[in-house]
Amino acid sequence: QVHLAESGGGSVQVGGTLRVSCVASGYTSTIPCMAWFRQAPGKEREVVASTYLGGAGSTYYTDSVKGRFTISRDTINNAVSLEMNSIQPEDTANYTCAARLAWQTYGCTPPQTPLFNIWGQGTQVTVSS
Repeated sequence: QVHLAESGGGSVQVGGTLRVSCVASGYTSTIPCMAWFRQAPGKEREVVASTYLGGAGSTYYTDSVKGRFTISRDTINNAVSLEMNSIQPEDTANYTCAARLAWQTYGCTPPQTPLFNIWGQGTQVTVSS
């Protein structure tokens, strides 16, 4: 079974930069779709960004992070990272990575949450003023 493990969470000041990473294990082929979700206290989980390797490749960013965050893949290690620049207090949340094994653009960019059946445990990101 595929296992996802996040790392890189922590505390960061407003305007700073933080990178969270996620590495998959237990899968011998390439994972076509990986995504980052986040959930803040009292709020519903939302998609942050996703990336799909099929065709020419594609990415998706939610409006609130577009231009500030960058999602990237390390295909050799079946890993995904999210670099958060100009970080803001509203970015405070638990960040979780997820994977989709189907070679389909649909459901990945943008993500359809019910189609992601592999999830990590999450890593906390706290932004201070």
